[in-house]
Amino acid sequence: MKVLAAMSGGVDSAVAAARAVDAGHEVVGVHLALSRMPGTLRTGSRGCCTIEDSRDAHMVAGLLGIPFYVWDFSERFKEDVVDDFIAEYANGRTPNPCMRCNEKIKFAALLDRAIALGFDAVATGHYAEIRPSAEGTPELHRGADLNKDQSYVLGVLTPDQLDHCLFPIGASASKADVRAEATRRGFPVADKPDSYDICFIPDGDTKAWLSDKIPMRPGLIQDEAGEALGEHDGAMTFTVGQRKGLRIERPAADGRPRYVLGVDPQENTVTVGPQEALAVDELEGIRTTWAGPAPADMGRSEEAGIDCEVQIRAHSDPVPARAWLGEVRTEVPAAEAAPLGPVVPRPRPAGQVLRVAVEEPLHGVAPGQTMVIYRGTRVLGQATIDVSRSRARAS
Repeated sequence: MKVLAAMSGGVDSAVAAARAVDAGHEVVGVHLALSRMPGTLRTGSRGCCTIEDSRDAHMVAGLLGIPFYVWDFSERFKEDVVDDFIAEYANGRTPNPCMRCNEKIKFAALLDRAIALGFDAVATGHYAEIRPSAEGTPELHRGADLNKDQSYVLGVLTPDQLDHCLFPIGASASKADVRAEATRRGFPVADKPDSYDICFIPDGDTKAWLSDKIPMRPGLIQDEAGEALGEHDGAMTFTVGQRKGLRIERPAADGRPRYVLGVDPQENTVTVGPQEALAVDELEGIRTTWAGPAPADMGRSEEAGIDCEVQIRAHSDPVPARAWLGEVRTEVPAAEAAPLGPVVPRPRPAGQVLRVAVEEPLHGVAPGQTMVIYRGTRVLGQATIDVSRSRARAS
């Protein structure tokens, strides 16, 4: 099989490429240049796709004896990931750029080009597994090392994409085993730190970065009753669940800390309240996709739904839930999108709506986050959280 190995310059993708070679595939390595500043340097564990990363990937490809190329996807990355990130924050949402990068870059733009060039599959260093279903179709499952499992950020993959994906290190028992293998192979990246945070904000200061991209204006920080408590310098830099940096002038009557409950970019207000007001037990998601066939037993009511688990962050624990399908929506004006809780209503794109009720309340759920639903280790699908509510508070 002809395989294109996406080589980020890290240890995981290096070992993944090596295992693809060992499996007898015809492997070609490619590094994606995503930064619009090609001279960007890496700072410890912050940032990725830098000039050092490109060089590291090239060295590993040389040791493996495989061809190596650098593909410039910086324009696509800016349009599909960076600009989307800015637009989401400008609309009061909290996006996940890693999900968008996997969806739009690594498994859309890259995979499309690979197939057009005659490759059969793209191999990456993700900790996830693809297993055949009883019918022989590919299913996406958690990686063997649950501490490193990356199936959450791959939840956007479609069945057609899974048909052309390889995750050679997904069955590895641990990251330590992958590093040990890299050492045995003589890879210079064996001890290279993992990258973290948002790759295009290498200093980690998201608020300052956004302040340069979105026009900011002062506004009110208010409580749930609308009483002014202080001022902010830009509503769009706040996110639901945030506690620090609120600069509230008056303490709460009970002396307890307050948290961001909602952000309204139109009114330029930030609503805060007690931690218990963050608890939600029902979610509604848009832009729904399925990592395989949609569950055949999922109906259009909670009673006709399915038992599953839902995960709302890459490193959070899944919680037991019930999932069912809402009505397929067409584009509607914001004024017609009825709010389910403290979340501000927004225009909703057309598509299938996924509704989830959790057995245990979730806290700090922000619109724009991704919810991924599982059955055991299998990823069923995902949706972008649009609204959330507490049934107890709504009744």
